Amino acid sequence: MQLEGKRAIITGAATGIGAVTAQMFAREGASVVVADINEESGQRTVEEIRDQGGAAHFVRTDVSNENDVEALIKQGTDALGGLDILFNNAGAQRSGPITEFDQTQWDLLMAVNPRSCFFGVKHAVPVLRAQGGGSIINMASLAAVKGGAGLTAYAASKGAIVAFTKALAPELAPHGIRVNCVCPGWIDTPFNRPAIDYMGGPEEQERVVKKIVPMGRQGKPEEIAPIVVYLASDGSSYMTGQALVVDGGVY
Repeated sequence: MQLEGKRAIITGAATGIGAVTAQMFAREGASVVVADINEESGQRTVEEIRDQGGAAHFVRTDVSNENDVEALIKQGTDALGGLDILFNNAGAQRSGPITEFDQTQWDLLMAVNPRSCFFGVKHAVPVLRAQGGGSIINMASLAAVKGGAGLTAYAASKGAIVAFTKALAPELAPHGIRVNCVCPGWIDTPFNRPAIDYMGGPEEQERVVKKIVPMGRQGKPEEIAPIVVYLASDGSSYMTGQALVVDGGVY
């Protein structure tokens, strides 16, 4: 019960790391708002949490739209009776050589990845500040600190999140608000499909993973969620401005 009594909003929580984290938050005692543009899967995540005795609500949110994110923070705070944790997890992945990458794809990555974190923080901070503090966790990526061929645009969008986190931490520390980010490596989730396609399919991806990951395998969402729980909990009360890499040893 590391998060007993805590109130959390998680974006991109319909599937993958977000859904697993929402479920783990609930098991650790938090009340959770599941935010996602995918309403069907988002509602399913909420039902699974409730079936296990947890408290959860769903708010349909397009994180690239500031009005949507502003409404999410208000509706989420109202539903939870306050706010202690914001996990900016929603993201997009696109891969390809830079000379063939078009502006539409670039703009999508920038709109969904760093801009959604900006919107979330902008509207959550007044609530957290009024309550005396809280924890903000942003989802970055190993690509943000290491890069990789075909990942230039994605790496740029996630690198912006790392820089945003490191700049925001000292700004918000005097208000009792901690800001950290997580940088996962290869995680077995459909989110990575564009990168897998670029690499030539699942078999080629598995070959590359075994070659470059010292632990010889992809990670699982269940291996990322506990890191987010830690950053959200009082166990990390003296940690802010950090980018935690969880990648099986690549970096």
